[in-house]
This record gives sequence, C-alpha cells and structure tokens, in this order.
Amino acid sequence: MIQASVLLAALVLTTSCSMLGGGQEVSETPPKTAPEQKITRYEGEKSKVIPYVYTSRKELTLTFNGMGDRAMMDKLLDELDRYHIKATFFLPGMRVAEEPDIARDILQRGHEIENNTLNQLDMNKLGYEQVYKEIQLTNEVIKKETGISPRYIRTKSGDFTDDVRLAAAQLGMEAVVSYNINPKDRDMKKAKAIGDYVERFISRGGIVSLNADINPEVIPSIPLIAKAAENIGYQFVTLSDLVKNGGERKPLEQIPGYDAVKVDMNYQNKQYRLIYNVETDKPQIALTFDDWGSDKTVTKILDILAKYDVKATFFLRAKGVETNPNLARAMVDGGHDVANHSYSHPVVTTLTPDQLQKDLVKAHQVITEAIQQKPTMLFRPPTGVVDDQMGKVISAVGYHDIAMYDVTTLDWDSKNSAADIVNGVMKQTQKGSVILLHMLDDIHTIEALPIVIESLRKKGFVFVKMADMIKQAK
Repeated sequence: MIQASVLLAALVLTTSCSMLGGGQEVSETPPKTAPEQKITRYEGEKSKVIPYVYTSRKELTLTFNGMGDRAMMDKLLDELDRYHIKATFFLPGMRVAEEPDIARDILQRGHEIENNTLNQLDMNKLGYEQVYKEIQLTNEVIKKETGISPRYIRTKSGDFTDDVRLAAAQLGMEAVVSYNINPKDRDMKKAKAIGDYVERFISRGGIVSLNADINPEVIPSIPLIAKAAENIGYQFVTLSDLVKNGGERKPLEQIPGYDAVKVDMNYQNKQYRLIYNVETDKPQIALTFDDWGSDKTVTKILDILAKYDVKATFFLRAKGVETNPNLARAMVDGGHDVANHSYSHPVVTTLTPDQLQKDLVKAHQVITEAIQQKPTMLFRPPTGVVDDQMGKVISAVGYHDIAMYDVTTLDWDSKNSAADIVNGVMKQTQKGSVILLHMLDDIHTIEALPIVIESLRKKGFVFVKMADMIKQAK
C-alpha cells in the first residue's frame, strides 16, 4: 500500500526540476517555503566507476535493478534464501516510497539496498540539477524508510554520464556501479538462457546485473545461477563485501617493469634463443599452458594444479586477459608464472616487424596491468611458428628467450581425447622437457591433467616453472 505522506514528500522535493514520475509538469503552485538552494555543477573529481571488482578471490556479486510487486519480490527473495545467496538491490526511490515494507524485507533477509535513481529516468536527457536530485532524493527516501544510507548509484540501464559521476561525488557516494555480466533478461529471456549466460561469463569479482521488476523468468534462473557458481567453487557476496575484499588497481605507469618491452626497430643484429627444452641431469620438467579460456575452464585447471602442488607457466593471449584481468591475477596468486603469448594471437611470420613489436608491447602492458607486476620475461609465438628475422624482432623488444616446447599432443583439438593427451605426454617427456598444453574451453585437457601429473610423478619427474628451469641450467 502506498504510504502517501512519504510519496508526497518525495514528489514535492522533485518540483524544483519540474519532474513527476515519468516527466509530468507540476502545474499547481507549491506552498511558499524558504528559497531552495540552487545546485551548481560539481567541479571536483568525478566518482569512481565499478564495472567489476579487482580480486583473485572466488567471489562475485548478484545485483538487481528495480523493485517488482509484492508477489514477485516474495518469490525472488524466497529463492535467494533457498540458495543462500546474499544480493544487492538497486531500488528506485519512488518504489521505496510506494512500498517501503518490501525494501525493509530485503534488508531483513540480509541483502543490500542501493540507489537506482528516483524514477529510473534516462540520465542523458536530464540537466545536472535534475541528475543530482534523482540521486539525492532516492538517498533521502531510502534513508527515511529503511535507515540505510546508500553508498552506490546505478542508473536503470547501467550506463552513466559525467553528470552522474559528478553528482555522485558531490553527494559523497562511494562509486557509480555498472556491471560486466548482463544476461539482458529485460528481453524476456527464459530462465535457462539467463542461467547459461551467467555460467558462460562467470568470473572472479564479477557483477551480475538482473532486473527484479520485468521478467518473472529471473526467479527460476536463480537455481541455475547458483549451480553455475557452485560447480567451480564460487560464492555470491554482497557488493560491499566484494569491494571490501577486493583491491585497487594501480595505473600501468606506476607498476615497475611496465616498460620492459619497447618498440625497437633496430633489430637486425639482435641475438635470441629458441628454448625447446633444457639440458639438465635433474628430473625436472616444465608444465606450460597457452592461450586463454573462460573463468570456469581456467579455474578448474588452477584447482587441479593447487591440489597437486604443481607450479606452471601460463602464456597468455592478452586480448582475453583484457576482458578478465582477475583471472590472470589468480594465476599469479596461485604461485604460477604468467608470460606473453601475444595480444591478438597472430602467426608472427605473417606480420611486419612493426606490427609484431606493437602487438607484443600491447600484450605486455595488458598483462602487467592485470597482474599489477612485471610478467615473466618469456614470449611464446602462437602456433610455435617463428623464423630468424622475427626471432630478432622479438628479441629487440625485450624477449631474448623465446619459449618453445618439445612435448605437444595437439590438445587444442577437441578430437584428441584425454587418453590421447596422456599417452602423448608420457611418450615424449624426458629430463628438461617443456610440456605444452592449452586452457581452451571444450577440450579434454582438464580430464587429462590429473592423470598426466600423477603419471609423471610416478616416473620421478619434478615440476618447476619454465623460467626457473632455464635459470638453473645456465
């Protein structure tokens, strides 16, 4: 039931921007009050933006925009309770004013409430003062009805303007929140489509954006989303907990070693080494992984390596890292090395020297910024193809050691079974070998990996990171 006094108070406050609900003009003359302070455009630093949280922890957050009717919200909250998910709800101020009991129920069940603007209007069409009051009035309504002061603001679409960021900063809010996992349930997708999308793009530090007022299929999608997280050991936490447990990424230029790879076209006389394996009397071998995959695939690989206490070397396709930097950081936090496998995964002999060097520099910078430290200074050419000229070009930018391999099973081809992979590794591996595997989705490497590790250990082999094996052999 609408609490008229609260709703009226909110509406009276909006008259200064001539907006009522969806934009009606207020024709009646309001009672005379003290002159309202004019809101001027803030000139300080804009609020930060959070599309995801920088963390290697197996955590992400489920967020909802809008507030449905009592029946829909009860069903949604019951389903979240059933799967022990604590979520963050971005609520429109007008809906909180209309049905504050629902907002209070959200809080009582352990969820968070944040600001979804007063009327969910298009911020691109509003002036600064209107933007400011859409945020301000929502904060006031939520505070009055629940006792909670929102810290985060999200617009209806998740998009934001400079005015939104400035107004949020002026109001002392912590951040403007968007998302990096959006199943677009507003398009009235079925529950399975919503669940499949989240499973495909699930990631550490991810912010999933759903709507609580449009598509009832969101409710039956909750079990599917919960199962997707459980399958890889991920936990849903509130946005504030995700932020609290996460970290701040330093700008690239503040990270030592960010400029260790530079364009240098004076490459004609550069020296390089192609390292296929290492000559050693020790039973050491290096396990390496190329390319990139989904969080689900790579996390399973990391979990297997952790179970067997194996440290590996990951050669990363940086274009993938760019979309999920937390996954690269998780590799480092797991004690592994990460190194350069190019940005766009080209066959290096098809590029000009200038194109190749720019690709390698970009890849180095992306990886460096993702892991917040200098990567291991090895480069592996995609497909393993390199010639003498390109070897010199690669050396000139800073990679004097080009990491090749002597054990490959073509595991990137899904036609090769787990048994094929295991047999190939066991037949080829010897002291000082460098084993090449891949972290692509929908191949059989994950099935083969535990067997490979156990079988090689039974033969007395010890796993070391590739750079360490090279260093010990010098």
